[in-house]
Amino acid sequence: MHARPGTPIRVAAVPAAHPYVTAVAPDDGSVVVLPDPVVDAAEPWRWWPPAVLDPAWIRAHAGEVDLIHVHFGMESLPEGRLGAALDAAEAAGIPVVHTVHDLENPQLDDQARHRRDLDAIVPRASALVTLTHDAAERILAAWGREATVLPHPTLLDAAPPRATPVGVPVVGTHLRDLRPSIAALPTVVALLDALAALRGEGISVRGRVLVNDRTRDPETVVAIADLVADRTDCALVQRPRPDDEALLDEIDALDVAWLPYGHGTHSGWVELCHDRGVQVVGPAWLPMAQQHPSDHHGFDDLADAASAVRAAVAAATRAGSDERIALVAGRMHARRVARKGVRDAHATLYREVMAQGSRR
Repeated sequence: MHARPGTPIRVAAVPAAHPYVTAVAPDDGSVVVLPDPVVDAAEPWRWWPPAVLDPAWIRAHAGEVDLIHVHFGMESLPEGRLGAALDAAEAAGIPVVHTVHDLENPQLDDQARHRRDLDAIVPRASALVTLTHDAAERILAAWGREATVLPHPTLLDAAPPRATPVGVPVVGTHLRDLRPSIAALPTVVALLDALAALRGEGISVRGRVLVNDRTRDPETVVAIADLVADRTDCALVQRPRPDDEALLDEIDALDVAWLPYGHGTHSGWVELCHDRGVQVVGPAWLPMAQQHPSDHHGFDDLADAASAVRAAVAAATRAGSDERIALVAGRMHARRVARKGVRDAHATLYREVMAQGSRR
């Protein structure tokens, strides 16, 4: 063990530079999150594949680290590296905490490798964290381990929404770069069907499909363009990947956000929408539906999504309205208080883990 009474706990977070990891890092002076080791001098900002999860790095730096907290990046390791890193941490007496963000990895189509990684780390971690009770129940069922539920905190300290009010509610879906978890074509088909169904009921709603100009699947973008081409009630917006400020502007301009996920677990997008007062339509079967259930209108099947869109539009504060601005202001105050609670809970967890020692 590397306990040093009266000194901060030195945490090697994987990765330290991720916005979520920064948001949950304790700020009471009891913890120091070490910077990410430089993986490549030519790209000093790049943290993957995570150098901390290398047995050689752990052995070389064992005297400088009290605890390792693994969040993201396991999929970028060579096969077998994670198990070897856990062996090295155990030999050095360094406890490992793992936050189970993803029971299904959004960056992968085939989940077999990710499941092997979870099978390696979940049973051996000194403590587990996850973001929803649904995920905790799935972890308990799969591995017999209890996970502490600590909700996703806000990542924002941003200005009020700047959107200009428009006459017709807008339902938008961000397809981003078409990573494996995004069911792009089925989502657009379902969105167009929902718009038509609502129009048949006399409800005017416009759709907006946003996608990066550089994607992993250009052919799918062409197919989506063909689907939308003859629709007057839906626009395809293809643009460079937006920076953080431009992304907030895009979210602020929506009344409802449609989550286009075919698989996954938790979602930072859900958090952004909650922070900006935007109602969400998305799969009811994924744990992310529990992140902010009062804002989430779930569907069990894409073919039946129109009712979820109808409910979300009815519940939405209009983009650019005084009501939306007031909602965001009040929500951000509550979210900053909650973020402090999550940071304090991490500090408590680290102290408990250090008192117990590494899991053997």
